[in-house]
Amino acid sequence: MTEKTSPLTQLRVSTALHDLQNASAILRRLLLPVVCMLLPVMPVFAAGDNNTNSKTPDCPSGQVYDSTAKQCVPAKTSQLSDEDKTRYAYHLAKKGEYQAALNLLNTLKNGNTAEAWNYRGYATRKLGRTDEGIGYYQRSLALNPAYAKAREYLGEAWLVKGRPDLAKAQLRTIATLCGHGCEEYRDLQAAIDGHPES
Repeated sequence: MTEKTSPLTQLRVSTALHDLQNASAILRRLLLPVVCMLLPVMPVFAAGDNNTNSKTPDCPSGQVYDSTAKQCVPAKTSQLSDEDKTRYAYHLAKKGEYQAALNLLNTLKNGNTAEAWNYRGYATRKLGRTDEGIGYYQRSLALNPAYAKAREYLGEAWLVKGRPDLAKAQLRTIATLCGHGCEEYRDLQAAIDGHPES
């Protein structure tokens, strides 16, 4: 024995289903932005140069990447910013082109920035002039004591000089700046762990 539903009941069920579907669509549209805002956001550390190399394309010799024009331009272009030159000098140094990086840093209108001194220190240290590099890192840190990347590189320089105690002091300072999880801390810790005198 099957029970028949009246047309009025069928209409009410159909209307209720339709209303439910509309309410569901409205809730999805309203809740999606809220859910997206509540998702955890990865912390961003203002170290100044993380992932610089992944964003900077290689340019032909004598050219620098212009972040405004989004293309390689001659290094002697007067419109090229010191920031772009500094960023590209670091890119060159990370590729192992240390002298080219120093040459580019020598063209800055204002080379007295924490980043420029740090990258000058990096290129110089990698060329084997560690004492000179340490001086540049110290100039960088005089301008920005919270610059974790300069502290990492200074710590690595102290390891080259046989001073793991001073490298560990930089590591402790980095921990106060960006914690134990930041790239600068991890990289210097790995260098200290791999150093025989540590």
